[in-house]
Amino acid sequence: MQNKLSIRRRRILQAMVSLGAGATMPVFAAPAPIATRAIPSSGEAIPLIGLGSWITFNVGNDPAGRAEATDVMRNFLAAGGRMIDSSPMYGSAQEVIGNGLSTLGRPAAVFSADKVWTSSGGRQQIAESRRRWGVPKFDLLQVHNLLDWERQLPLLFAMKKAGQLRYVGITTSEGRRHADIVKLMASQPIDFVQVTYNAVDREVEQRILPLARERKIAVIANRPFRQGDLTQALRRHPLPPWAAEIGCKSWAQVLLKFIVSHPDITCAIPATSQVAHVRENMAAGAGPMPDAALRSRISAHVGRLV
Repeated sequence: MQNKLSIRRRRILQAMVSLGAGATMPVFAAPAPIATRAIPSSGEAIPLIGLGSWITFNVGNDPAGRAEATDVMRNFLAAGGRMIDSSPMYGSAQEVIGNGLSTLGRPAAVFSADKVWTSSGGRQQIAESRRRWGVPKFDLLQVHNLLDWERQLPLLFAMKKAGQLRYVGITTSEGRRHADIVKLMASQPIDFVQVTYNAVDREVEQRILPLARERKIAVIANRPFRQGDLTQALRRHPLPPWAAEIGCKSWAQVLLKFIVSHPDITCAIPATSQVAHVRENMAAGAGPMPDAALRSRISAHVGRLV
């Protein structure tokens, strides 16, 4: 009974976060080298497309679910990906990532991005997250949704100074607490900020992205597909002819290219549980990118369709 429930749950989750453009997936050739962008505070190059783990990697101890997650990570890394993002609030995702990395031989290329999400015991939570991942230290730790940032940011800065952490960041999603995000960006020496940004959620263009450029802060774009809602809504519409001009074979690629073509976005982190989708997503990080005029056209067109 437990196995049947696990399989059913996994199928439901896959449907919820489906990132494809339609029921029939186009065939994606071996991708060209993925483009990178520099982390402003250090100059380190990071690929434009990362890998999120919200919902998709929360599969518990289900062997099939864990194997699928490992295959996703294998193909992500093979396509040149580096940043994998998770959080203590993502259920079993951290353990599933750790299991996958162990199976894959602890690839050195991985850029480990996690979060602290607690009002007390931040150091203990971080140690537990590190144990679940199986990494000696994280590349990036972020204060998740600004929870108790007054206590957690000084902890992260101290860890960075001690060489226990490479980068410090803050996060929010779905347009929440942008005013607080701006205040912290202006006052704290953070390296990263993570916000929601996609073709229809563009509020961060007004203040957050210009401030990130000014303050030399890297920007991670979460919810690029609104947790699959955008691709689900667009799948019944044909791709416009101009999609071919930027090498896009699916709506998912159009949406991702809209995001990562913005010069102030460092990395987008779509989540998926399917190998075909991670290959599709990674291909969006290579080839021609839309210019400012086409980006405006993409946003307007998607806005009309959804």
